Amino acid sequence: MRGRILLVDDDPGLLRLLSIRLRAENYTVEAVESAVAALAVLGRFQPDLVISDLRMDKMDGIGLLQELQSRTPGLNVLIMTAHGTIPDAVEATKSGAFGFLTKPIEKEELLANVEKALKNSGTSASTEDWASEIITRNATMRDRLNQARMVADTDARVLITGESGTGKELLARAVHRASKRADQPFVAINCSAMAENLLESELFGHAKGAFTGATTAHKGLFQAADGGTLLLDEIGDMPMRLQVKLLRVLQENQVRPVGSTESVTVDVRTLSATHRDLREMMASGQFREDLYYRLNVVNIEMPPLDERREDIPLLVSHFLRQLTDQGDAERKVYAPEALELLVMAEWPGNIRQLYNVVRQNVALSNSPVISAELVRSALGAHGDKLPSFSEARDEFTRNYLSQILQITGGNVSQAARLAKRNRTDFYKLLARHDLNPDTFKEAQ
Repeated sequence: MRGRILLVDDDPGLLRLLSIRLRAENYTVEAVESAVAALAVLGRFQPDLVISDLRMDKMDGIGLLQELQSRTPGLNVLIMTAHGTIPDAVEATKSGAFGFLTKPIEKEELLANVEKALKNSGTSASTEDWASEIITRNATMRDRLNQARMVADTDARVLITGESGTGKELLARAVHRASKRADQPFVAINCSAMAENLLESELFGHAKGAFTGATTAHKGLFQAADGGTLLLDEIGDMPMRLQVKLLRVLQENQVRPVGSTESVTVDVRTLSATHRDLREMMASGQFREDLYYRLNVVNIEMPPLDERREDIPLLVSHFLRQLTDQGDAERKVYAPEALELLVMAEWPGNIRQLYNVVRQNVALSNSPVISAELVRSALGAHGDKLPSFSEARDEFTRNYLSQILQITGGNVSQAARLAKRNRTDFYKLLARHDLNPDTFKEAQ
């Protein structure tokens, strides 16, 4: 398949015709009859291109374009228009549409524009394996990948934020692989993993005799990454003195090794990552504001694993294959109830913690099928964070009843009217959820 295309038009006949033409060229096509329906399918169908009519009820093509720009930056949109609305279509291109097609749409014009739009789309990866290490079907995570793919073609600096274990370094490597520097070195350093003096030497290098033990000259990672990409992981832990020196390097594209009087010109794309809130650190004087704006040209925030639970089965399957390929163990699988526990669990350590749990389960399982008991033992206090449907419904009902009683000051008759329930049923609901109206009267 050559690409995924979402068609949006309130004319079923035109939708059918365009679908036939595009599928004949091996495009995967989803066709819907309104902008609202188009937005609804984005969660399950992530298109590489959207082709939308300009004139539609409720939300027109411009409204859809604006919503898509907000939700999926980099997704190209072609606008279809009749002859009388060409000025509006031209205005659409100024608003960010890739181009427009004039009805009736000729087959050759359609295919030429589609091919051109896909070739230039921020969501169409010309390097197919650039993000192969990132396993996801989550809509938010795919948005992040779209942003990464767009920015990869530039030399803009990227600040990758998110909790520990969310895959920030993997995303940085993906940006490097999708960039024009892919054939050059990718170098990563953890700024919190070493003492200040050692970090300075590792980053900027040192001259022979610069300090005790410096028996030879050392180039440093900026020079090692020359022509390529340098990832400054946990940049929030960099000491203030080194922040000043780093800022100078970014401004001048030159690095001066410790103990040297000469600077060396370098061509390095700098990516940085942190789990810290750098804005809070700036406010408290722990991070330089000028350095922050140098590093944060583009910010990509990685979602925690708790917000992408649909990825857990995919990640587990990937880790199981990985462990088998590494020769750590024979091929094993999770029992269905064991996998359910993993999906429902709390993951404060995110993907890194999930990998460690899978590796522990594989190591300790005497059977090819990993049991739920083994998973419970590995999860400990972090199991069962995701509530069942009944638990979630009960929590919602209790909160709703509490809110109504607060509004009415504990007046049950008035609260029952607001809830559109008779007074007897309302009393039963209160008893079931252990709520006493008198408590809310006292609160008033």
